[in-house]
Amino acid sequence: MTAPTLFLKWAAALLLTCSAAQAGDINKGRQLYGSHCAICHGASGRSSMAGTPNFDRGEGLLRPDADLMASIRNGKNASPAYRGILSDREMLDVVAFMRTLQ
Repeated sequence: MTAPTLFLKWAAALLLTCSAAQAGDINKGRQLYGSHCAICHGASGRSSMAGTPNFDRGEGLLRPDADLMASIRNGKNASPAYRGILSDREMLDVVAFMRTLQ
């Protein structure tokens, strides 16, 4: 894949994800992230476990909000599922905060 094609795909993904994440509450997301995610993904988004995405470098964040929320809801790899623990609104808040880590 050429660099311009990759950039266009990245830009399209960013445009698709920005509107939903902007609807989330970043401050609530920061608190929830600190309570549930920071232990593995790091407080600043730099992971502390091998194989865990570094959100401060954008790893895993070039996906739509719905995909990120599905990973939070259902769990992925070593991450536990948060279905029934966090509401969809709270998951959106976490995603909104995660997008500030880049």
